Parts: sequence; structure tokens; C-alpha cells
Amino acid sequence: MSRAAWWRGIADGSNNGLTSMVIKLLLAPSAFLYEMALRMRSLLHQGGLLATRKLPCPVISIGNITVGGTGKTPATILVAQALQKRGYRVAVLSRGYGGSLEGQVAVVSDGNSILLEPEQAGDEPCLIAKSVPGVIVVIGADRYQAGLLALEHLKPELVLLDDGFQHIRLHRDLNILLLDATRPFGNGWTLPLGMLREPVSAIQRADLVLFTRCQPGQILPDPGLPYCCSGHRLSGFNYLKSGEELSLEKLQQGRVAAFAGIADPCAFFDGLRGLGIQLVATLSLADHEPYSKEGMMALEQLATASTADWLLTTEKDGIKLLTYCKNWLDQVVTAKLELKLQDRGQLISDNLDKLLSSKGIVRHTPQL
Repeated sequence: MSRAAWWRGIADGSNNGLTSMVIKLLLAPSAFLYEMALRMRSLLHQGGLLATRKLPCPVISIGNITVGGTGKTPATILVAQALQKRGYRVAVLSRGYGGSLEGQVAVVSDGNSILLEPEQAGDEPCLIAKSVPGVIVVIGADRYQAGLLALEHLKPELVLLDDGFQHIRLHRDLNILLLDATRPFGNGWTLPLGMLREPVSAIQRADLVLFTRCQPGQILPDPGLPYCCSGHRLSGFNYLKSGEELSLEKLQQGRVAAFAGIADPCAFFDGLRGLGIQLVATLSLADHEPYSKEGMMALEQLATASTADWLLTTEKDGIKLLTYCKNWLDQVVTAKLELKLQDRGQLISDNLDKLLSSKGIVRHTPQL
């Protein structure tokens, strides 16, 4: 078991051995101090002692309260597409985590062309730019400065904050919070002992909650806010290099090895098995894996040792592999992950319409 998987077991409450209990006791003081610092920061912003800046356009934030994947990128793509269908020019502001330009303000997509590679901008901004043609994508640790650059040079009408829930120094007009229904708050502690980025009380900053990975009949905690349920769906498979579609039936009949460098690779592997795909081998890599020399060697070994017909991975991983020249890349197939809203998008549509109406810029209301 990797160190990341072992820590996740502690943080989500599933690892309760003696060693884990000792680690929890050692980490508890740090987690308490971290939570107190976060509460103080929130109070200072509420009291006006720390400034909250405001962009001259509507701002919609999509984020979570825990570390790890809750489906922020599919949710950002869904909302961006919904706004585009309404006729708006949209900019997505992202941190650019994992890229060489992390911390700098840079344009990933100007709405016409993708200008940066994943090695520079990070995997998620590039995936958003690829998945939503016409969207503007700008990276920057300071989302206010990133937004100003987008507004000055690219003229969006609305701004989306990807993974923006904790970026409270920037005002937002609609705050969408994602919670993983399988473990909404982990073990209930903040980092480094738990999965929480903030205390659970921070939920009240949200305008609505979107539960992800919901199962039929599942009992969910009441967030005290409007909420809806959703599930992740693997909606299609395409060869990485050619883009040609590969049917699920063929994958079900062949030898498939899967790999992923995401927050929860096991959930991806389980999703593939749930579709009837028999995995002959799996490889879990670190989240936002940049595919260094060691990572590529691990993939080389997987391709050789598994004797698989196909190497199956996520779109987010695939977009980082396009710059490499390896024979086995012809075998790589990417799986598209979509968010399926159980209310057919009614809650999000209603809140988008309410926001746009309040700003006097309503156009039309298509289905999500």
C-alpha cells in the first residue's frame, strides 16, 4: 500500500489500526491549530479586516471542502457548457496545479486556440480547454489578477472559479460546493489528520451543494442548503492518438490494463469493472502525475508485463501523454468521465437563471 493510500485510510476513517491511532494522536494538535487558523481567516474576511476583491462581472465558484477528487473538473465543464449554450462568453480561472507555470498568471486558451501544454499549465486547465471548445482558460494562484487579465484582453462575460471554494479573497456571486457522498467529511478532522480543507461549518458559505458519487437509496447528511445528487459516468472510450472511438463491447472482450494518476485511482478501476471490463493489471500513480522518467518507466513495464490489448486511463492522464513518442501509446485508450445529475440539472439551471436575471443579462434557458 502506498503512503498516500495509507494516509487516505486514516483521513477517511477506514484505517483504525493501532499504528493509525498513534499517528492520529500525533497529528491532532496540528489539525486543531490549522482549523483555528482557518476560522480566524474566515472571521477576518467577514469583518473586513482582510480584503475581499470583486471582479466587474458575475463570478461562479465550483469547489469542495475536502482534499481529493469529488468531480470538480466534470462539474466545471458542465457549468461552462451550460453557460455557453445560453450564449455567454465564459472564462475559467484555475490555479494551474502541477504545471511549471504554477503561481504565474498565464492564458491556457484564448477561446480559439490552446496555447499551453499540460507540463506548463497543469492537466485540469488543459482538459477543460479541450473539453469545452470556445472557453477561455487562465491560470493563476491569484484568481483576481487572473480574472483581470482575462477581462482586459479576452472579454468574457462571466467567470468560473475552478476549485475556488477556499479562495475567499475573491467575491463570488454563486458558490457551488461539491461533496463526495461516499465520504462527505472523511473522519471529520481538518488537515493533516483528516481530509477537510476547512471546518464543516464552512459549508454555510455555499449557495447550493452538489453531492457526487451518489448511490440509489443512499442516506445523505442534510447540508442545510438546497442540494441535488449526481453520479459519475464513464460515457465513452477513444484512442489517445487518433481520437477514434472504441466500443465498450470490444473492451469487455479483450485484455485491459488500467492506470491513473488521480486522487482516487481505485474508484476509476472499480468503475471500469462495473462496466464489465476485466482488468488484467492496474497501476496507481500520484495525483497530477507529471509522467517523469520514473512514471514513464512504470508505464513501459505495465505495457510489457500485462500483455494487454489496450491500456486504459482517464482523459486527464491522457492529455499529459500526448507529447510523448512511445510505441505503446498506440494502445492507450482514454475514458471520458461525465457528471450525471439526478434532477436533470434543474437546481443548477435555476440558480444560474437567478444569478443572470439579477445581473440583467438573461438570454435563454436550455437544458443542461
